[in-house]
Amino acid sequence: MPLKYDPDMDIPDLAGQSIFITGGTGGLGAYSALELAKHNPAHIYISGRNLKRAESIIAQVQSNKASNVTKVTFIECDLSSLSSVQRAAEQFLTQTPNPRLDTLMCNAGIMTRPPATSKDGYEIQFATNHLGHALLIRKFLPLIEKTASEGGHGRIIILSSSAWGLHPSGGIQFGRLRTGQDFPAKLANLLYARELARRYPHLTCVSVHPGIVETGLFDEISFKNRMLMYLAFWWVMVQPHQGAYSQLWAATRPKEELVNGCFYLPVGKLGDGGLGRKARIGKGTLARKLWDWTEDVLNEFEGC
Repeated sequence: MPLKYDPDMDIPDLAGQSIFITGGTGGLGAYSALELAKHNPAHIYISGRNLKRAESIIAQVQSNKASNVTKVTFIECDLSSLSSVQRAAEQFLTQTPNPRLDTLMCNAGIMTRPPATSKDGYEIQFATNHLGHALLIRKFLPLIEKTASEGGHGRIIILSSSAWGLHPSGGIQFGRLRTGQDFPAKLANLLYARELARRYPHLTCVSVHPGIVETGLFDEISFKNRMLMYLAFWWVMVQPHQGAYSQLWAATRPKEELVNGCFYLPVGKLGDGGLGRKARIGKGTLARKLWDWTEDVLNEFEGC
């Protein structure tokens, strides 16, 4: 991973901006919040499940003189639960008289978990990494559009992975997503950003790969498999603060420097945007099918 990126120098002034980071209480999300806070945004919202970690991040921002103009607010949210996501969205949207949202950074995610289903009955990784974020995006889209129309940023960044190609035959087996099988959601993250950009071209929606990051995401696998991962990737593995560079770059670069709907490798390197052979299954129809399936699930949840 080329580390030719310096957030202190490369992030522009963010004065007046409002930023929401899922999974902002630890790992890449926390580092993203800390770096962004140095550049004068008006408000950063960090969601997660751990209040103590959130308080620690808020204290770090407040102790940094370069961040003293930025307010940081914690919003509790369990992305694996649609009800929790709905409550978090409502809390954010109703807590200020005139809310704005320039950038939504869909950072949170899980991997290498044993087969399981979420509270709503969906495969746990797909529920957390895709469905939870999809509901949050759906709730926030009107405000993001409004903010963009008033001169705001209008940006959605979705964390994916270069491992998006490790998917079942056919791309996404929609008929099996209510089981406890292991269905990596990284392809869904990439395709959803692509479809968002197609449907909302006035916004900027991209997916990013953070690199091979040394985080707690590997803690759930066996010691043997963890050592195999380290042996395979130690030479390209980066620290968590470096893993945040890719999403920081995508969240703060001028709009004209980004290709809407595409997939970026670290740092700022244009990937295939989901247009490779595996992600082009059905000549682009997989992204539309994912969108329709997701809308059906969310409509059912919201009673639409």
